[in-house]
Amino acid sequence: MNLNELIAEIPFIDTYKHYGSVTKVVGIMIEAKGPRSSIGDVCYIYPKNGYKKRIIGEVVGFKNNNVLIMPYNEVHDIAPGWIVEGTGRSLEIKVGDALIGKVIDPLGNPMDGSPLPEALQRWPIEHAPPNPLSRPPIHEILEIGVRSIDSLLTIGKGQRVGIFAGSGVGKSTLLGMIARNTKADLNVIALIGERGREVREFIERDLGELGLNRSIVVAATSDQPALMRIKGAYTATAIAEYFRNKGLNVMLMMDSVTRVAMAQREVGLATGEPPATKGYTPSVFSLLPKLLERTGTNEFGSITAFYTVLVDGDDFNEPIADTVRGILDGHIVLDRNLANKGQYPAIHVLKSISRLMKSLVDQEHLEKAIQFRQILNTYLQSEDLINIGAYKKGSSKEIDVAIDYYPKLISYLTQGIDEKMTYEDSVQALKTLIAGE
Repeated sequence: MNLNELIAEIPFIDTYKHYGSVTKVVGIMIEAKGPRSSIGDVCYIYPKNGYKKRIIGEVVGFKNNNVLIMPYNEVHDIAPGWIVEGTGRSLEIKVGDALIGKVIDPLGNPMDGSPLPEALQRWPIEHAPPNPLSRPPIHEILEIGVRSIDSLLTIGKGQRVGIFAGSGVGKSTLLGMIARNTKADLNVIALIGERGREVREFIERDLGELGLNRSIVVAATSDQPALMRIKGAYTATAIAEYFRNKGLNVMLMMDSVTRVAMAQREVGLATGEPPATKGYTPSVFSLLPKLLERTGTNEFGSITAFYTVLVDGDDFNEPIADTVRGILDGHIVLDRNLANKGQYPAIHVLKSISRLMKSLVDQEHLEKAIQFRQILNTYLQSEDLINIGAYKKGSSKEIDVAIDYYPKLISYLTQGIDEKMTYEDSVQALKTLIAGE
């Protein structure tokens, strides 16, 4: 806004602070008489006697002319009559280059207790997705540093991909590997609903010092209120948007979007929403596209996003997995059987797809990737016959070729956690492998 527009807004500025008082607390919901506020506004709740810390919450609904407030932190002591102050604005964080290398909570505070660095800019955590007509087409390859992804599931700058897997199949380890190896300018990593133990383990073991020095980590552990877990996803996305607007190619990794959906279900049920598909409330299915569509390209830079999806009981057709798969530009499936065989990363390339690969790679690369998939598929279709000795060599030329190639294919798909491969080396290795050299 220019100066004249700002001056024109002065008569409409509300110069009064609006207050209300707590009337009821039910579960995780605080009900208050007033203050005048809107959905998404931040509120401060003060004790009457003034010797206890204020509680920060957010307006999530209304009931019988009362305001429904959900706190950002656990509430152990609150009483009727406590003062509620409405701020009239939504949650903002402070962001800037000085945050790189930091681990922060969903409110933007460093988790090690250190003060916020100076020279940071206030930034709202909620933005509308970029206008579809302002999104440049994705035409540039982003090196991931994982051989099977770079060569068989090639990713473009600004592409959004889901990593689908059950628990304990290596999602976090794969994210750490990508964060260390990728050619993106900056990593923004959201750890949503993780066990407290796993946050430090991920930072020290999976991410490492090299990865942390080029990353910003936003952590919301499983013991925190549902609203904080949702805000963790929004905060990480907002930070990625800030750096995208500065012209950077940002890598956003969220582990996991399933726990964001579960947190939204908690909020929805608490505000009176009816459970719909498998207990998930309608607001869950409206939140997911609004959150996921915020990433991608805009006229300044790009956000390449990896979202992990935790599939219950390895059911890849459960509601959240199905919804997320329909929104994103590709999916990577981690297979428990492959992990049990010792193949890492346990990527099932036949069940995985990059929807933009055809428009990113040259014709020779694409043909070699298709041949790789065909040979692997031929072997897996006949694997039972081969293992029990029912297949006789010479019965099928395609199966004979697949049997000869299979050990080489598995060796190609297997990559050590600390092994780094450039995009060019991965593609050249694929071409050499399929050529039979």
